[in-house]
Amino acid sequence: MEDLIKVLGVKINKITFDGAVEKIKGFLEDKDSSKPKAIYTPNTEMVMLAKKDENIKGILNKGDMLIADGIGIVYASRIKKNSLPERVTGFDISVEMLKLANEMGYKVFLLGGQKGIAETASKKIREKYPNINICGYNHGFFKGAHIGHSGHEEEQKVIDKINKSKADILFVGLGAPKQEIWINENKEKLNCKVMIGNGGTIDILSGNVKLAPKIYRKMGLEWFYRLMKDPKRIKRQIVLPIFVLMVLFSREKIVE
Repeated sequence: MEDLIKVLGVKINKITFDGAVEKIKGFLEDKDSSKPKAIYTPNTEMVMLAKKDENIKGILNKGDMLIADGIGIVYASRIKKNSLPERVTGFDISVEMLKLANEMGYKVFLLGGQKGIAETASKKIREKYPNINICGYNHGFFKGAHIGHSGHEEEQKVIDKINKSKADILFVGLGAPKQEIWINENKEKLNCKVMIGNGGTIDILSGNVKLAPKIYRKMGLEWFYRLMKDPKRIKRQIVLPIFVLMVLFSREKIVE
């Protein structure tokens, strides 16, 4: 049985970065699987949302691998004596998937961002990884399950486009929880091998959004860097101190 913990009811794989990469390699090499594997990257905000929304929690728990993108989740696991080995970010895993695609010939499709962002990201990825096959891209502004229009013709066109591209890897950057909702709704309709909900990764790869400096990433403080850049994010990030207080003082089962 695979080693998992639950943080506020959300399953998280007890896995290192290297272990996650090996698991993804296995997904890509599996010729017997008839449906794509879904990778989710929950942070503290997402776990807190799942606590309030059973549908989101259920979607996350149906994922094939969930990595602890938020440093708060890792700290909570250590405080509660059921430690995750390390933080594994969605961005870092996504970059590693690009490296695998470059080396092994896997095809990658980029879905998300405003019009033109995924196209720009594909050009910059090709510059860095000359052997990579970016087999297609599409912006994230279409009517689909992620915004309450499941089965809409615009969504079906996107699904057809992805399947015709014969992508092995699908980046879904629609933002949480929209990307998880979209993946869960359309998983059975897609022919790729692995899909990952990776938030703003496409924006960062395009250069439209700046990656937090290394010192912030090393300390798990990207959220603070983004807050300094965009103070309006405070409304979203107010859940972070609430989560800390829950971990320290709540009698509720936070980690199991």
